[in-house]
Amino acid sequence: MSRSVPYQPLLLRILHGVSGILAIAAIITGFLVYNTFDGRFGKILIPRISAIIDIHGTFAVFFLIVFPAIALYSFHAGNKRLLQGDSLQNLSQVGRPIWWVSLQRIANTLMLLASVFALISGRMMKEEWLPTGELNHVWYYLHLSAWVVMVVCLAIHLLMSSKVGGVPLLVSMFVLKVRPEDKPSRWWDDLRAWLGNLSANFGIGNNLLLRVLEIIVLLGILMAFVLPLVAGG
Repeated sequence: MSRSVPYQPLLLRILHGVSGILAIAAIITGFLVYNTFDGRFGKILIPRISAIIDIHGTFAVFFLIVFPAIALYSFHAGNKRLLQGDSLQNLSQVGRPIWWVSLQRIANTLMLLASVFALISGRMMKEEWLPTGELNHVWYYLHLSAWVVMVVCLAIHLLMSSKVGGVPLLVSMFVLKVRPEDKPSRWWDDLRAWLGNLSANFGIGNNLLLRVLEIIVLLGILMAFVLPLVAGG
């Protein structure tokens, strides 16, 4: 592998790849649901897919299943790619490298939060609402808003990744090379070390804001699982 291509941990590549595919599939099918049954804010003329709600729901459920893993990884092993204490302040340095990096970190963090709100609101919606023209439910509007934020953050994430690391950074997520210390057989030891670090300082050091956001995301994930059961969904 060329030295210009950075090495990404295998677990990151797996989680990033699986969650990314599911998230993009949910985003695309989510638009198709809106385009089929709503379209108040604009639509495109494409053939109708009768089972699109079920297809979208399937991708969303699988995304919900894998999302806790990518969230935990992001807030701990990947916390440097999320909001930092000086990220908002660095936005004043427009055009400088730190501005691009800070914008990417903010977008990554907002994407995690938007994903949680999309999962919660989607789980609280009823399948019969849209086919019967019930378009004014609060949960539906929250779901649409979360969808918009996810699309914007995904676009920024891809653009900033290209800007910060160029093609080598994008390619690094798809390479197959695995270093000996990064093989799955080592993951158990790494997990034990990570749990020890987690119990000591939540794995985020002094970034209190990131710790609070992690709690919000984890509670949101729990709500996405529990709320539909409590509400009888």
